[in-house]
Formats: sequence, C-alpha cells, structure tokens
Amino acid sequence: MADVPLAARMRPGSFDEFVGQTHLIGPGRALTKLLEGGHLPSLVLWGPAGTGKTTLAHLLADSVGADLVQLSAVSSGVADARKVIERAKGGMFRTVLFVDEVHRWSKAQQDVLLPAVEEGTVTLIGATTENPYFSLVTPLLSRTILLRLEPLDSDALRALLRRALADEDRGLGKLGVDAEDEALDHLIEVAGGDARIALTGLDAAVLAARSGGLTTVTRELTADAVQQKAIVYDRQGDAHYDVISAFIKSIRGSDPDAALFWLARMLEAGEDARYVARRMIVHASEDIGLADPRALLIAVAAAQAVEHVGLPEAKLNLAEAAIYLARAPKSNSVIVSLGRAEEDAASSDPVPLHLRDAHYPGAKRLGHGKGYRYPHDFPEARVEQEYRPARFQGQRYYEPSGHGEESEEAGDPGRLDGGSGYDAPTHTEETE
Repeated sequence: MADVPLAARMRPGSFDEFVGQTHLIGPGRALTKLLEGGHLPSLVLWGPAGTGKTTLAHLLADSVGADLVQLSAVSSGVADARKVIERAKGGMFRTVLFVDEVHRWSKAQQDVLLPAVEEGTVTLIGATTENPYFSLVTPLLSRTILLRLEPLDSDALRALLRRALADEDRGLGKLGVDAEDEALDHLIEVAGGDARIALTGLDAAVLAARSGGLTTVTRELTADAVQQKAIVYDRQGDAHYDVISAFIKSIRGSDPDAALFWLARMLEAGEDARYVARRMIVHASEDIGLADPRALLIAVAAAQAVEHVGLPEAKLNLAEAAIYLARAPKSNSVIVSLGRAEEDAASSDPVPLHLRDAHYPGAKRLGHGKGYRYPHDFPEARVEQEYRPARFQGQRYYEPSGHGEESEEAGDPGRLDGGSGYDAPTHTEETE
C-alpha cells in the first residue's frame, strides 16, 4: 500500500468524501437529482487535471450499481472499446464505459462509440482536459451531457490535505507528522487547483520531515518538495486559447499590467513566443490601427526580435511591445472598414472601363482607360473621379475613430490620449 501514490490511496470512496464541484454534486444539484432517481445518462466530464474526473466516474457508476470498465485513450483503441461493447450486450448488469483522455481518440475512433451510446448498450463517461467543442465529434456531444469541472478551491484542497494527514488507513496518519498552516498554504498555492499535485507534494514533504526526525512539516519543507508552481496551461488545449484571449483583451482594454501578467503566464508555461508575436501583429491593426500606425511597426519589430534573438532575451522585446500596444490609443476602424468593403467586393460587378489596364495592344480599342484622369496632372496630385463600380459609388467604408491620430488633432504626433482612457506620454520617450 505504501508503494501506491498518496493521491491514489486517498481517492474518495463515496460522495461524502468527494470535495469540490459543488455546482454539480450537492443538495438540489441537477446531477444529484438524476442519481437520486436512479438515472445516469452518458456524460463528458471536462476539466483540468486533478479535479476529480476519474473519481467522479467511479462514484457515479457505483451509485447506480453499474459495472465500470475504464479505458485510456492514450493506450487503448477501437478494438478495446468494441470488446467492452460486445460484453455489455450479453451482460447481466449495466455497463459504464469510462474513457479517460477521450479527446486523444480520432474522430473515426469516436464514431465507433455512437451506436452503443445511442442504443443504450453502454453508458459512456468520457473525461477530457481539452475543450470538447474542439476535440470531440458533434454527434458524440449531442448524445451526452457535458459537465464542466473547475479547479479545486483553497478550502477543498485544505480539506483533502488535512484528511490525508489524519487518515491512518489510507493516508499519513500513522506517521505522526502534522503540518503548519503556512506549509499547507504553500502546497495549495503551487497546486493551482490540482488535488494530485497537492497530495503528492504533501507526501514528499512528510517523508522529508520523517527522515529528518521532525514531527511537523514546515513551509520550507513543502517548498523543497514542490520546487515550482504548476502553471495550468496546455499549449494544445483550452487554456491556450483562453490565456491568449485574456492577453489580447487586456491590451485592447489599455491595461499594460494585465497584459504583462498574461504574457508572463504564457512564456513561463512554454508557449511559442512566435505565436504570441503573431497575435500582437494582428492586434496592432485590428484594435489600434490608424490611431497609432507605429503600433504595427513595434509589433513586427518584436516578432523579428524573437527570430533573431530568441528566448529568454526576446522576452524583453515582447514585453516592450505588449506595453506599447496597451498604452496606445485604440481604434477598430481598419477591421470595420475592411468588413464593409468585403461585403460589397463579393459582387461580380466589372471594373469600370476608365480603370482597366490600357497598356497592351488593342486595349484602347476596347475603351480601356478612356476618361481616366491621371492624378499627377492635377494640383496636389489629387483628382476627383470614381474608382469603383457605379452601384457602389459614394459607399463609405472607412470612418475615422476620432482617437489618437484619427482625431481632429492628428497633426500633433505626440498626442496619445485619443479617448482611450489611459493617460499616456508621448511616443518618443517615457516621462519621468
């Protein structure tokens, strides 16, 4: 038993021991009501690692007296699933097929489950850490109920840790070691809502205390046991999109501190710096645009710096660009005007004759270029003439936002406030 990880030994054996996910399990909750009526529909459990997906699957199966068969999509395939389904057809008891990491199966593999779920041959419980709307086929989602599990909060993690310290049968109670509140605080902080990380850290810290002849786990021991905080971030999963979304929205909202926070989160978690730089290039035109045309130059320069310098030094270039973009006045006139133009440009109206290419032999006989007014023949190289098909003449696509260099005071290159809500200094240097 001692060779079994503490997190596995402390897996709850009943709903009374299950902590967290009170939005799903508890008096009056929808899942609890279903179980009280003896009903267990096919489910997809979506949430970060260490939030109780596997435990919940076992408890749900037990609650309706079903046999649970567990497969891992990492090491099992279609043949394994078909065997379970065939056995379920002739079985005396209801079968719950629990597929961990179900998003690892291809769309074709997921399709194999559909008839069995549709006919009720098995009750499927799939567990995934990735957004199922991206990773699971639509027919499978339509046949299951999606439940979102959240990271465990501080109270839930503290309850788990205290239970593990006191439990003499499955936990660490027989070792006679207690823990300071500050030690548990540290474990909770570094766990990031993951019960497995918290319990593994506690196990290591208690063993370290025992080997040193101590009866109390200190914060220093837990710091040694868990060297680095777990950053909940999957470069291929849902967090990837959520964090980059928070980063861009922080810049759009002119909050440089929040932008730096999310930038640091991504880079510390190992996100591709080139991806971050590309997103800033897009943002510079989408949300800043002509209110500060230099923003695009800054973003492109940061992307080039990533290629030439690389990490970790290029973090500085990315941070500089993120701060600049966040402080810049904001305008979405570029994306709005392009969208308006795209609607009209989807037409098949021909190019007006006076704008057509007239350089090849015979073009003039076709009327190409006739009536075209060459701007350089006029004062200020500007001439009024129509440059679009007749039915789109007078259509207005571009509307200045009134912010920054799109404002009436655009003649002042140092003006950065532009109604952005952020009192910024001049472009050329930061004020003291």
